[in-house]
Amino acid sequence: MRDIQLTVDVQYAVSADGIPGVASIRQWVMQALPAEQAAAELTIRIVDEAEITALNMQYRGKDGPTNVLSFPYEAIAGVETDLLGDVVICAPVVSSEAIAQGKPLQAHWAHLVIHGVLHLLGYDHKQQNDALRMETTETELLAGLGYQNPYGA
Repeated sequence: MRDIQLTVDVQYAVSADGIPGVASIRQWVMQALPAEQAAAELTIRIVDEAEITALNMQYRGKDGPTNVLSFPYEAIAGVETDLLGDVVICAPVVSSEAIAQGKPLQAHWAHLVIHGVLHLLGYDHKQQNDALRMETTETELLAGLGYQNPYGA
């Protein structure tokens, strides 16, 4: 295990079968962090469809649930912090996507945690070249955990 000062606040706002425990979430967060990262602090909040729908509308202007939202911390100039931000994941959407896509549930959870953390680290997928970079990174990180390519290639 890497020597990193990692604080992950996992908040369970919903309960359902297959939701990963704190140890798994911490492992996936650790996998997403760059090797040179010495410390990090973030929150992973697991929610229902109502909460993610409200957040999706408020912050993205999009109606309906989504699988994951990331809220990077915007540091004040000149203030050093290890705070990365918050990742919100919708448990019912993760479950239904895993079934619809024929993916193991834990693999899909790992993918979405890593995806959310990469957004906190500045990755994006709005442009094709940025999407390719992010998808390649996700695939490599998931392979390091023993999971298959989430994009099916």
